[in-house]
Amino acid sequence: MTDTLLERHAEALRLFGERVRDVRGNQWGAPTPCAEWNVRELVNHVTAEQLWIPPLVSEGRTVEELAGSFAGDVLGDDPVAAWDRASAAAHAAFAASGAMGRSVRLSYGPALGSAYCSELTADCVVHTWDLARGLGVGDRLPDSLVEFSIKEIMPYADGLASSGAYAEPVEVPAGADAQTRLLAMVGRKA
Repeated sequence: MTDTLLERHAEALRLFGERVRDVRGNQWGAPTPCAEWNVRELVNHVTAEQLWIPPLVSEGRTVEELAGSFAGDVLGDDPVAAWDRASAAAHAAFAASGAMGRSVRLSYGPALGSAYCSELTADCVVHTWDLARGLGVGDRLPDSLVEFSIKEIMPYADGLASSGAYAEPVEVPAGADAQTRLLAMVGRKA
């Protein structure tokens, strides 16, 4: 299980990184399906999420202790390099011995490292689609990541919109493919 989770995590980070490398200079301000974020703000958000992982997982720090540490622009003048550093450190933190079984203190309470890794993997998958849409590049997600994300999100999908983290779920037509169903759960129209 842990190896498979780490593989999905690495795959999601790699895929998002590929989309970050697709960004051209004039696209950083382009809109994304996340109404509150343009391309740069979306990449900044996902990069900042990765920056939280090492201190929370490896150092046992709390969200309260880190408050404000990763606010604002974390991309600087080289967003690709910022992403590469943050994603590599995040994956290394989850891959460290014992990390998946360790309790991590998050904003909503304690969670196992494995649960935190699963949550952020699915989030990265959805935001990869958002970024691809914002860039106008291929937005087809790998089946392995789509299926993983559906299984991760399904148990709490009904509460996502009320949490303010995602838009209301959208209705999907009968026979919709897995990617369309995943995106609908998080308020996106494929």
